[in-house]
Amino acid sequence: MKLNVATEADIISLMLWFPSERSVDLWGGPRFRYPFTPETFQEDVCWRDMDTYCLVDSSEAMLAFGQIYERHGRINLVRLVVSPDRRGCGIGKQLVRLLMEQGRKSIPRQEYSLYVYKDNHAAMACYAGLGFEENEYPEDDEMADTCIYMTRPI
Repeated sequence: MKLNVATEADIISLMLWFPSERSVDLWGGPRFRYPFTPETFQEDVCWRDMDTYCLVDSSEAMLAFGQIYERHGRINLVRLVVSPDRRGCGIGKQLVRLLMEQGRKSIPRQEYSLYVYKDNHAAMACYAGLGFEENEYPEDDEMADTCIYMTRPI
C-alpha cells in the first residue's frame, strides 16, 4: 500500500462510498451537503485547499482517503475513510500512520489532532490503538457537543 496525492477522478470515485446522509455526516461533518452533486462534493471536500491523499493497493485501487492541514497548532487529520468493502482489515491504521508521516514532512508541528463522533466506536478504537488520546477542546470549538477531540505527540 502507498499514499498518493488525490486526483479529481479519486474524488468522484469517493462519492460512491457515501450512500446516505448519515454516512456523509460521520465522515465530512455537519456542513457537508447531502444530497450532493459532483460539484458540491468537490467543493465541500476542499481537496484543492488542503493536503489530500488516497491510500492505494498495488493495482492503484483506492482503499482509503484522508486529508491533513494545520489547525490549532497541530497537524490535523480529517475526512478519514476506508472503502466500505475493505473495513475491518487494518487499512484505517495504515492510512493514519502514512498521513502522520506525510504531515511531519509538510507541517512543522509537534502534535497530531483529529475529531471523531462520540458514537463512532470503530474509529475511536483505531485512533486509540495508534496512541491518540482524548484531549480538551480548543476554545470556541463548535464540535464539542458531538465529537471527541483526540491528540497525539509526534
